[in-house]
Amino acid sequence: MDDPIQALDRLAHETFEGVFVGSDHLQDAFELAQLLRNEQVLEGMPDGVVLLDQQNRILWGNGRLQEWCGREDVVGANFYSVLGSPEIQGPDFCPFHTSLATGSPTSSTLRTEDNRYYQVHVAPIRRRGGPPEYLIVTVRDTTSEIHQQQKLAAIHQAGMELADLTPEDLLQMTVEQRIDLLKSNILHYTKDLLKFEVVEIRLLDQKTGKLEPLLSVGMEPEAANRALYAHPQNNGVTGFVAATGKSYLCEDTTEDPLYLPGAAGAKSSLTVPLMLHDEVIGTFNVESREPRAFSESDLQFLEIFTRDVAVALNTLELLVAEKASAAAASVEAIHSAVALPVDEILNDAVNVMERYIGHEPEVVERLQRILRNARDIKQVIQMVGQKLAPVPARLEPPQPERPSLRKARILLVDEDAQVRSAAHALLERYGCVVETAPNGAQAMSMIRNLLAEGGYDAIIADIRLPDMSGYEFLLQLQEVTDVEPVPLILMTGFGYDPGHSIVKARQAGVKQFLYKPFRLDQLLSTVEQVIAAPKAVRQA
Repeated sequence: MDDPIQALDRLAHETFEGVFVGSDHLQDAFELAQLLRNEQVLEGMPDGVVLLDQQNRILWGNGRLQEWCGREDVVGANFYSVLGSPEIQGPDFCPFHTSLATGSPTSSTLRTEDNRYYQVHVAPIRRRGGPPEYLIVTVRDTTSEIHQQQKLAAIHQAGMELADLTPEDLLQMTVEQRIDLLKSNILHYTKDLLKFEVVEIRLLDQKTGKLEPLLSVGMEPEAANRALYAHPQNNGVTGFVAATGKSYLCEDTTEDPLYLPGAAGAKSSLTVPLMLHDEVIGTFNVESREPRAFSESDLQFLEIFTRDVAVALNTLELLVAEKASAAAASVEAIHSAVALPVDEILNDAVNVMERYIGHEPEVVERLQRILRNARDIKQVIQMVGQKLAPVPARLEPPQPERPSLRKARILLVDEDAQVRSAAHALLERYGCVVETAPNGAQAMSMIRNLLAEGGYDAIIADIRLPDMSGYEFLLQLQEVTDVEPVPLILMTGFGYDPGHSIVKARQAGVKQFLYKPFRLDQLLSTVEQVIAAPKAVRQA
């Protein structure tokens, strides 16, 4: 219809599921007031609709606001007082005043003292040719949506903090202490954030298929020590989840043939797989004494949380580091304490040396001596570390030999100090000579400095450096090196490539990419392929 009066006639004689009013027809206050008073349309709406005057007084409402506030009548009351003077959270912090002053619709979010949220949309009503005199306000209860968003954000933040250790923490903590910290964090967030009291985490031994207990709270001792395998039959819900990689919601343990007794008196359970790169590495199980205690939302929240748990387990290498000896932990502490400071010395010396080349030969010579000594220090520490670590101190299972990595020069470029520290810890374990830089400019200085000695065998760079993109870094790298193909590996979070660096780099000839978080064997294999590529080109 193109006229409100005609629309009212249709509404009086026919049934409609809803009404849409275009902004062009919000000009006539009298006709719109009639439309608002048509309770046949508005009383059944899930949202609140009120008509306000210039003093924010409620002139009419469809009854929804009365239900939310528990008041018999809201007409004549101030809109904000009806909701208990809520906090205005924006984006418009004066929505009624703005709409009256500008004659334009606006919106905002209100938060009440009892932690309920309402989204309001305000549209002005004016008489033809005059300023706005009234406001139509639609009010939508968004409490459940915002609470869910807040919980998702809290779960994501909790997951990020599970294994958030600074280099100083790494220096002071043994492998066992890190494991205990991770267990404590998992238990804390599971109880306080997800509100689950009974928790069991098992890790999958990929060789034997056995599900080894990592954390058990509230489970019966017999159940916690029960031998379980990743098999869909005769291994309970946990074995089924580990075998299939699918979450399982057991609504009533007394009627579920897969369920094996776990917590005392448990009537329902929820079990999800710990997934890393589409591979099951363990299971996360929670139980309750109430039947049907877990909802689809609980399933969604737990699946999100366990993704971060899996990443944290991978980050700390818990799957192979639990049996590391004190000697191995000491060697790791030495590397963590010394590697990054020495890298900073190298970065600073190279930057200063570039300024003096061609001007002060004596200064350049001294700086070159500093560079040699700094690199010698790292190699000496590495050799001492190898002597300190006896054969029994090796991580279980033993790592395969990778002879192509021994003495390979690797440069890692990443703004995150923990990533640079991890590069030392992981690659130096296989005999690599690792150096790092926090940004593209310092990395290029390091690369130019080492050209006379043959350059780096492999360069690993994040696609989003603080001063340039991964593709821009590639272009600069191609200008200073004649090695083909360029020995570059680009790292990125899965699916995140704001500047299309990966697409551009792939078109420019880069073939190796790492998607965070990646497994250690993926990192090692990728570096081996890059090191071998120039040799293959020369032989061809």
